[in-house]
Amino acid sequence: MNLYGLVGYPLGHSFSKKYFTDKFEEEKLIYNQYELFPINAIEKVRELINSTPGLKGLNVTIPYKQSVLKYLDDITNIPGSLKACNCIKIVNGHTYGYNTDIIGFEKSILPKLKTFQKSALILGNGGAAEAVKYVFEKNRINFEVVSRILHAGSTMTYADITDDIIAKNLIIVNTTPLGMHPGINSYPQIPYHSVGSNHFFYDLVYNPETTVFLKKAKEQGAYAQNGHEMLVSQAEESWKIWNDD
Repeated sequence: MNLYGLVGYPLGHSFSKKYFTDKFEEEKLIYNQYELFPINAIEKVRELINSTPGLKGLNVTIPYKQSVLKYLDDITNIPGSLKACNCIKIVNGHTYGYNTDIIGFEKSILPKLKTFQKSALILGNGGAAEAVKYVFEKNRINFEVVSRILHAGSTMTYADITDDIIAKNLIIVNTTPLGMHPGINSYPQIPYHSVGSNHFFYDLVYNPETTVFLKKAKEQGAYAQNGHEMLVSQAEESWKIWNDD
């Protein structure tokens, strides 16, 4: 049996288990299985890998996309400027890190952007934000990084966001878990009244399908998209990596 899984904590929000279980059934991949591995400390990832027979690959989610890096044997497949991993390939106990969020985000957002949407606000500065920053840098889209407290990697706090900043940045991406089930009533605190029909709102959250963040954007006439398409793309890329000899 080839075993794959997801590490993070908690994992009640998981997309991956259902996606891969359905994939294995539909494609008759009967010798493959995908499981959830909720670990409450990233230090336990090596123990998990060493003690789980047949484990070929792992996806990594909140809150370990950044902290997992130091527990991997090889991170040469992750671009040097990127400080996050969401996919691990395991070969004879040796761990190789990858970031498939890059491909998932790029494929899902670039075809939707208009030529005049060239500046963005990235809400949050965790592991998920790393892929967003990388894609924007690669495609020459200017961005500011917003966090609750100003620290390394962020350029402003939520309190700093003015109407003018919203008007100038026509792409707004939520990389935080705000709004994710079960906390569906939470949302990033930005001046939504300044949003207009030229804005593109992207939420990496996919459950619920329409978060309060996206709902408020739609009410102002903005185009809004959740993270489902990104997740499908990154999952398929992970599958390719795990099965590439």
